[in-house]
Amino acid sequence: MSLFRINSNNPVSGPHQRQSVAESGAPATRAKAAMIMLHGRGASAKGILSLSDEFAQPDVRYLAPQADSHTWYPYPFTDPVEKNEPWLNSSLQQVSDLIAQLNSEGISTERIILLGFSQGACLAQEFAARHPQRFGGVIGLSGGLIGESVNPENYPGSLENTPVLIGAGDNDPWFDMDRIHQSADVFSKLEGAVTKQIYPGKGHVIVEDEVKFVRKLISSILH
Repeated sequence: MSLFRINSNNPVSGPHQRQSVAESGAPATRAKAAMIMLHGRGASAKGILSLSDEFAQPDVRYLAPQADSHTWYPYPFTDPVEKNEPWLNSSLQQVSDLIAQLNSEGISTERIILLGFSQGACLAQEFAARHPQRFGGVIGLSGGLIGESVNPENYPGSLENTPVLIGAGDNDPWFDMDRIHQSADVFSKLEGAVTKQIYPGKGHVIVEDEVKFVRKLISSILH
């Protein structure tokens, strides 16, 4: 199956293109790096944006798009991808648009981190896997690649040693751990520098160890 990729000459216009983008951190005029933060199902841009306070980095610009109706796509991420259209493609377009915006502000993609939690983690990973290049980092917190199954052959290209964190609790009721392992394998095939962290007894939550990983990653980009 050939997966949809963003085409700058033929952009998608869907439900998420009409939504707002929350922001915090350094203004565009002095930001040295950026993070695109993707919220989970039923959550909000403002909610995921509050996580930036934990990173304590003054030179980073944080952008958090709001999903239409608080969901990036309506059906489970393990359903066939076609079932989640046109919302999924609209979501991918939103991420692409924000990267282009940050590029126009002078922040290269190599200094942009994609971070998502839950449904947002699925979206961040899916965007990076479908559009592999050197990102500042890809952080998937409690989520995996999207689709009824994961076929590594659907994801050609190279992430050029992009740092990738895939973190999940082994007591998370929302997905099977097999999807976490499959997703990590795809990112390894894509030549990402993959860190897979499985947290015993943890559920559908962000843990301090993940926050520390992101804080260290940001510091390495800035310095």
